Amino acid sequence: MKINVGSKNAIKIKSVEDTFALYPHLFPELEVVGVDVNVELYGHPKSLSETVDGAIARAKEAFVDCDFSVGLEGGLLQVPHTKTGHVETSVCAIYDGKNIHLGLGPSFEFPKKVTEFIVEGRGDASQGMKKFGFVEHEKIGTAEGAVSFLTGGKMTRSDQTKYSILMALVHLEHPEAY
Repeated sequence: MKINVGSKNAIKIKSVEDTFALYPHLFPELEVVGVDVNVELYGHPKSLSETVDGAIARAKEAFVDCDFSVGLEGGLLQVPHTKTGHVETSVCAIYDGKNIHLGLGPSFEFPKKVTEFIVEGRGDASQGMKKFGFVEHEKIGTAEGAVSFLTGGKMTRSDQTKYSILMALVHLEHPEAY
């Protein structure tokens, strides 16, 4: 079964491969392929709507010569009572050519300066985390992710991504309920 991922990011591709492999009864003879898609709708998404739209756009754009496609997008979500007013979440959209199956992963707050940097449209999380001295990596999202830095390695971007994929797979594991 061929699964296209709407990204060439090795972390996203490996997360899809590892998570889909947990379901051999649904995805026999699994082949996961990264597809370069052009869906930069918003830069770093600043709302749940933008993040979901980005994940769906990635999944739909990647749906070429495959059984399923996956779009993964990280973005901000406004949350009352947080210190910055926002958390970063991950969204997975799985597309079967007809239906979208959504799941969200764990969420966390960026440091205040990084959140302000993103909300003001000055750049993305990688740029903000580097600019304010939290990391040295140019594109931390292609590595361990900001969540790994902030949790001292207790959760990685791959972990966060896998949880959003698992939540979207609930729909495929229990189609009678949806």
